[in-house]
Amino acid sequence: MSDDARPKFDWGRRVRAAVELFNDGSFPDSEPESLLVKAGDLGEVVQVGAHVESETTIYLVEFSEKIVIGCLEDEIVPA
Repeated sequence: MSDDARPKFDWGRRVRAAVELFNDGSFPDSEPESLLVKAGDLGEVVQVGAHVESETTIYLVEFSEKIVIGCLEDEIVPA
């Protein structure tokens, strides 16, 4: 992995949602397109992974109420 491809956020890092995050169908107990996390909500990176084909970093972020959402780098900011 090149330096450019290294994750911006490490495991355990406190972050905030940069945008509102909606249910894309990944949460069957919530209505499709329902608001899951508001912009500015605090969370913690609990896992860092990557989509192999696109080489896109995916962050699993635990937000309040024990909801864990896969986020792209531009969807979160440092807290």
